[in-house]
Amino acid sequence: MVSQSTGPEISQKFLVQWQHIMAPYGLGYRIKLLSQLMARRFQERLDPFGLTPFHWVVLCCLWEEDGLATSSIGEKLQQVGGTLTGVLDRMEERGLVRRERDRQDRRIWRIWLTEAGDHLRQELLPIARDIREETLEGMSEPERHLLSELVDRAIANLSVIH
Repeated sequence: MVSQSTGPEISQKFLVQWQHIMAPYGLGYRIKLLSQLMARRFQERLDPFGLTPFHWVVLCCLWEEDGLATSSIGEKLQQVGGTLTGVLDRMEERGLVRRERDRQDRRIWRIWLTEAGDHLRQELLPIARDIREETLEGMSEPERHLLSELVDRAIANLSVIH
């Protein structure tokens, strides 16, 4: 029988071996915290434009390839349709994008940047670059590259369907 005085000691020893996966020390928790901190900083910079980080990622998809089908944007961003549809509704209301039916398949809606949506590229890309630089300050270029590769690998590991 374990006495009450040794119980907490045994419990602490047990927890020490798991500390690297427990919040706030676990990798998942720290990556989520980093994501929240970056999103908060980015949101502060997007507020004057009336945009959110979700608007930003949709704009990035369209800057890369304008006229994407709604489903293609969702796949790129790993988002479900309902969430994306609401964001696109608000972006269309603001005059940043327009929707058109696909000429070959009328079931498909294609999303196109308007002039206003395209113009935001010049203003938002430097903001994103500045936040990236602030986040990675003190890291060498090889360290930055390695971090990016490792994050991509972890995402790929969890994106595999089991």
